[in-house]
Amino acid sequence: MVVRRRARAVLLPLGLYAVSILVVGYFLHEAESGSRGLEAKRALKIQAYNLQQELDATKADRAEWERRVALLRSDQIDRDLLEERARVVLGRVHPNDVVIITP
Repeated sequence: MVVRRRARAVLLPLGLYAVSILVVGYFLHEAESGSRGLEAKRALKIQAYNLQQELDATKADRAEWERRVALLRSDQIDRDLLEERARVVLGRVHPNDVVIITP
């Protein structure tokens, strides 16, 4: 009887400690590599950074196009822009232009 009591007095706390260590280890593992853990947070930050870069590039492109459209819509059309479009549409070049033909 005394042996059982001592075994129970020693093994029960050891068992509880072991179970609690396993539970804490599980939660630590999930906090690091789970679907909402630190690794997922890093991946989302990288994705957000890439999307922000793409948004900035798109905004700059849009601003450039809005500027060019504004030049076409104004009371006086920009001569350089008009000449550039006419050359592209008609397939003509200015006599002073240097033409480089790529294969």
